[in-house]
Amino acid sequence: MPAAYLPERRFLRTSGQEAESFLQNLITTDVASLPLSEARGGALLTPQGKILFDFLIWREADGFFIETESSQLEALSRRLTMYKLRSAVEIETTPDEGATVFWGEQAAREGAADARFGQAGIPVIRVRGQAGAESFDGDYNALRVEAGVAASGADYALQDAFPHDVLMDINGSLSFRKGCYVGQEVVSRMQHRSTARRRLVQISAETDLPATGTEITAEGKAVGTLGTVCGRSGLAIVRTDRIGSAMSAGIPVLAGDVAVTVALPAWSGLSFPSSEEEAGP
Repeated sequence: MPAAYLPERRFLRTSGQEAESFLQNLITTDVASLPLSEARGGALLTPQGKILFDFLIWREADGFFIETESSQLEALSRRLTMYKLRSAVEIETTPDEGATVFWGEQAAREGAADARFGQAGIPVIRVRGQAGAESFDGDYNALRVEAGVAASGADYALQDAFPHDVLMDINGSLSFRKGCYVGQEVVSRMQHRSTARRRLVQISAETDLPATGTEITAEGKAVGTLGTVCGRSGLAIVRTDRIGSAMSAGIPVLAGDVAVTVALPAWSGLSFPSSEEEAGP
C-alpha cells in the first residue's frame, strides 16, 4: 500500500463569491465542472500559449485549493493577484507544508482523487500536508513514469512547453469547451489544426538510462530530451513525427549511447505518424 510525501509541494487557496468565475476565465482547467474531491491538472499560460505555471486544482467547501511547487508559489500568487483587480476573490497561501500521495489500496482514503492518474487506470489520492502513513515507501517518480504524468522542472521547463507537449489536452487539464482564458486562442488553434508535434512519451531500455537532460537521437539527429529517469524507465518529450519516421525506417533511437524503446502512453489514444511527410509541416 504505497504512499509518498512530497515536501516541495505548497498550496494556495482561492475563495470568495467570484472565485469560480475568476479561475474559469484565467486557467486551462474547466473549473465550473470540477466536482468536490477531484484534483485536475491545470496551467496558467502565457499569451503565446506556453505553460507559465503548472499546478493541480481541487474544490473543497466554498473555495479551491491550488497545489504547486514551492518554487512557483510566490510568483503564482502574485500573478493571480494581478489578474484579480476588483473581483470578489481572496487568494492566500495555506500553512500546509508538502502533500501526501496515496495509491493502490491506500487510495480508498479521504482526499482528492488525481484525475491525471485516473486516465491511466491508477487510483491516486492527494492530501494536503504530511498525513496518514506510518512509512512513505512509494516511489512517486516511478508512478509518474508508469502513468505518463509529466512534472515541470524534471520533464520540461516552464515557458518552454505547450500544454499539448505534456498531454494536458487529453488528461483533463485543458478544456476546449469553456470560454476564453489566457493563451486559449493559441492552444485551440493547435488542437483544430492538429499541429502538435511534440509529445510526452515513455522511454524504456535494457540497461539503466542516462541522466535527465540527455539528448535523444535517431540517426544522429536530435528528436527530444530525456526527462524523469527511474532506472531503466523514464519520460521524455520528443518530436513524434521524427520518432515515427525512425520507427518506420527501422532506425534505432538512442538516449545518449543507450538504445531505447519509445511509446506513447496507452491511455492517450495517440500514435506515431509513419513518416515525417505523413505528419505534415
